[in-house]
Amino acid sequence: MNVGLALGMFPALMFMIFMGFPVAFSLLSVAFVFGAIAFNFSLPAVNVFAQVIESVASAYVLGAVPLFVLMGSLMERSGIAERLFEAIHLWTRRLPGGLAVGTVVLCVIFAAASGVVGATETVVGLLAIPVMLRYKYDKGLISGTICAGGSLGTIIPPSVVVIILGPVADVDVGGLFMGMLFPGLILAGLYIVYILVRCTLRPQDGPRLPPEEDGPTLIQKLWVTAVALVPPMVLIFAVLGTIILGWATPTEAAAMGAAGSVILTMVYRRFSLEVLRHALTQTLLVTAMILTILLAGKIFATVFTISGGLMGTQRLVEAANLSGWATLAILLLLAFIAGFVLDLISIILIIIPIAMPIIVKFQFYDLDPSQVKTWFCILFLIVIQTSYLTPPMAPAIFYLRGISPPEIRLVHMYKGVAPYIALEVLALGLVMAVPALALWLPEQVLGMGHQ
Repeated sequence: MNVGLALGMFPALMFMIFMGFPVAFSLLSVAFVFGAIAFNFSLPAVNVFAQVIESVASAYVLGAVPLFVLMGSLMERSGIAERLFEAIHLWTRRLPGGLAVGTVVLCVIFAAASGVVGATETVVGLLAIPVMLRYKYDKGLISGTICAGGSLGTIIPPSVVVIILGPVADVDVGGLFMGMLFPGLILAGLYIVYILVRCTLRPQDGPRLPPEEDGPTLIQKLWVTAVALVPPMVLIFAVLGTIILGWATPTEAAAMGAAGSVILTMVYRRFSLEVLRHALTQTLLVTAMILTILLAGKIFATVFTISGGLMGTQRLVEAANLSGWATLAILLLLAFIAGFVLDLISIILIIIPIAMPIIVKFQFYDLDPSQVKTWFCILFLIVIQTSYLTPPMAPAIFYLRGISPPEIRLVHMYKGVAPYIALEVLALGLVMAVPALALWLPEQVLGMGHQ
């Protein structure tokens, strides 16, 4: 084992990424070069690489990735977001900042029905931004709400990111879906409370909409809401409900979700061969990108571990004599910083294989190692969602720039996301202080499953 060689893999990786090479090719190149050196350019290196490729290709849970991507792609074109947008704002329009509140609610529902980070921000942003601008909403509030609400796809199940995180962290994907549910809803609740308080104190930032003279009656509102809400809720139950109740694995639930999205597209009369072709093409491209990065990351992590990098990192931590909480803070800070230059999946593949063996050695509250793993994964998801919002490299802002009109400038976006970043930190602190927020539901459901 050559610890120095293994630890040199990270500077080499960062150099290639900053030089502009794609992350997947950077991971593969560094892994092949350092792996060949570690094995003295002998045949065992080829055997190790072949075993990693076989393990990724045969991972059953990864079959959920293309199914969730297809579901999200079809959901974008089903017309469901437009119907939900109209139905939700029937109830929130008279609240302070009601359009923004309704936008957050729409983001939660759409994130739970699509599972694809980025799709929510794009679809909801295209719907909500013109309406909020028409009613003179503060541009910073518009920007922050769209960016923060759209990023909820990271922490609201089912998230494609979690399909990758589970196997890498050796944590049950269904358990992670259950564990992230309450933190995700708490985060959305904090967003809504902030909007209501801000727009109550500063009505000009999010004015109430004027009452409609010939507005719909209560019965009409209920009917419109039911027509818009029932189909996506059925789809959400088909995915999340079956996982939580133990009726289906994540891959089986993803298959039901994909089939359900096809049916919804037909019900809303948006289905055509062109829509299907576009969805399948997008699914193929996104899945190929995700699995290539996953394979590259697994090979990188394997070479790093075999070369003694993991053992060397653990010795460094032990030599530093840090407490469990200090170690946890450093690992989460590394994930946050990595979010400035890497995509979410790359962060998982680079940091989790190193962080997980280290963090389970410490005692937090009265948690056992499996609970610590799940708890750490939820904290990790909140942190990478925070880095997803944080300037200067915030991917959420780049998504928003692609769909926003010229009058919403970069300065509005940077100012707008700042309060939401503070709310992310608050949610992180809550889950740190009260692990039951992430662990109670998995324990109850898994406990029921063992009875």
